[in-house]
Order: sequence, then C-alpha cells, then structure tokens
Amino acid sequence: MTVHAAAVIGPTAWGTTLAVLLARNGVAVTLLARTPAEAEVLQAAREHHRRLPGIAFPLGLVVTADSHALRAVDLVCFATPAQTVAGNAAAVASMVPPRAMLLSASKGIEIATGRRMSEVLRDALPGRPVAALSGPNLSREVAQGLPSTTVIASADAPLDNLRDAFHSGRFRVYTSADIVGVEFGGALKNIVAIAAGMVDALGYGDNAKAAIITRGLAEITRLGVAAGADPLTFLGLAGVGDLIATSYSALSRNRRLGELVAQGRTTGDALAEIGETAEGAATTPAALGLAERLRVEMPITEALHAILYTGLPPEQAVAALLQRDPKPERGATPA
Repeated sequence: MTVHAAAVIGPTAWGTTLAVLLARNGVAVTLLARTPAEAEVLQAAREHHRRLPGIAFPLGLVVTADSHALRAVDLVCFATPAQTVAGNAAAVASMVPPRAMLLSASKGIEIATGRRMSEVLRDALPGRPVAALSGPNLSREVAQGLPSTTVIASADAPLDNLRDAFHSGRFRVYTSADIVGVEFGGALKNIVAIAAGMVDALGYGDNAKAAIITRGLAEITRLGVAAGADPLTFLGLAGVGDLIATSYSALSRNRRLGELVAQGRTTGDALAEIGETAEGAATTPAALGLAERLRVEMPITEALHAILYTGLPPEQAVAALLQRDPKPERGATPA
C-alpha cells in the first residue's frame, strides 16, 4: 500500500518532525493536535514555535484537532509520550480505517503492563499492520535536514512502502523484521542516557562514560533478547546508534535529566525544568518490572531507579556498582 495520506498523532517535537518529513516527500499529512486552540495556533503560524522554531510547515501539512480527518489516511503515526499512547489510540480508534498502517514513533515501555508501543497499538486497533520507527533521531537535527538515518521495523506491515514514505536524500531509512529489538533499543537507551548525563555532571570523565554506555548496552541486550529480540539488532542504528546520540548530544532530554539530578535537583524539579517528556524517567521503572518478570539482571537500571525515585546520591550508586564482584565480560550474559 503506497502512502498517499498520513496522520501524525501528537504535535511533539518528534511528531511534528515526522509530519514535516512526510509532507516534504509529497504525502498529504494531518498533524492531530490535542485541542482546537492548539491546532489553530499551529495552523496559523505554519511552524511549531515552541518545539521546532524556524522549521516551516510544507504546504501539504494541515493541523487540526478533529479526528474525523483520519478516516481517509493510509498511515497513522503515533508520536505522543509513551505512557499516553494507549489513551490516544483508544480516542481515535473509531476513525482509523481498517486497512490503515500503524507506526509507533514513541520510545518507551508501558509501566503498568510492560507492553511495547507496537503491542499497545495492536491491542487498541486490532487487525491493522503495525510498525515501529527508531534510531539516532534528534528531532531538531532531522527537521533541519542534517544527514540522519533511522530504522522502520515490522513483522506484518509493507516495509518498502513505509520506507519510501519517509526516505529522502537527507534521511536514510533502513528496514528490519525485528520489531522487538528495534523497540527495546529505542526505549532502553534513554535509561542509559540519563546515567551518562550524571557521569558528565559529576565530572567522572570519558572512561567512566564509556563504561556506563557499554555496560548499559549489555543490559539493553539482555532484556531485549529475553523478550525475543535478535541480539544483532542492538549493534545497529536502533541500538548502539541511538544510544550514542542520546548519551552524548546536548539536545538529548534524557541526558539533560541526568545532569540536573546529579547537580542536586529532584526528579520532579528536573523534569519541570526540561519542560518536555524525558522518556527514560518512566521507562526505568517499566524496564525493572519487565526485567523481574523475565529474570534479567540490570544493575545500572536498578541503581538509576534508586537515584531517581528514592533519593540515593549518585556518588553512592556509582560506588556500589564499582564494588560488585568482578566477573568476566560476556556481552549480553549476566554481569
């Protein structure tokens, strides 16, 4: 199914970027806002002043709050915060055509259930093909047309058609059949990025940051493989690629969250200062719950949870990690 018309649920920075990408490629795009007032402001301004200032909306992009606009689309992209995807999907379910493709661009795990976002969409909108998009995709860089890459994964959606809808000379799209690995890579790297930001703020140096990222990748891989992912996926764009970008970029909200908490802010105050969703804050307890069910050891995630939600000083968490019994390095095996 060639994508002629698409809808993007959520005028987040990433949702707006995806809408812009599709419209630049000649797809008729509806960006679904939360309220009529928000839609009116965005439609009149023809850019998202708050999230993506300076990025003009192409002519083919229309902003509305009327979900009836979804009735004629081939593709519905969900780009809301992960913990709201279920509610947003339920709200538009009656308007989504039965043959429309669904694409998750939200990087998270549902806290209450441990579901990946594609599972949330499949449950809310049954019978439709579902895909997930993930990779080293900092929204401002992508929207500005800086060279970027991503991965679209699915077990049942027409990947060639989805690739063609987004692919351009500045945004290279790869495809994968491992939707489990692509989604876990995108969600779990935010946890490690928070820890990386703490390392930066504490002045622990590049050796420590490399260690956190590398051992964090081992944790991501362990949990992903236990859930059915291909371990090689975590060596690709949706794994280590996204992890590097999010752990090092000044544009990364999750890295910034780690910096602020290490500087003494509470988690709530840090999130309020950032002013946008930092998915790793919610993904941390979600990942731990899933790890417990799958019997996967995640010491970095456990330490980060203690820092974010019980007030453990980051310095004490680092000391505890360093004092763990020495073991051989074996990648995704328990360590």
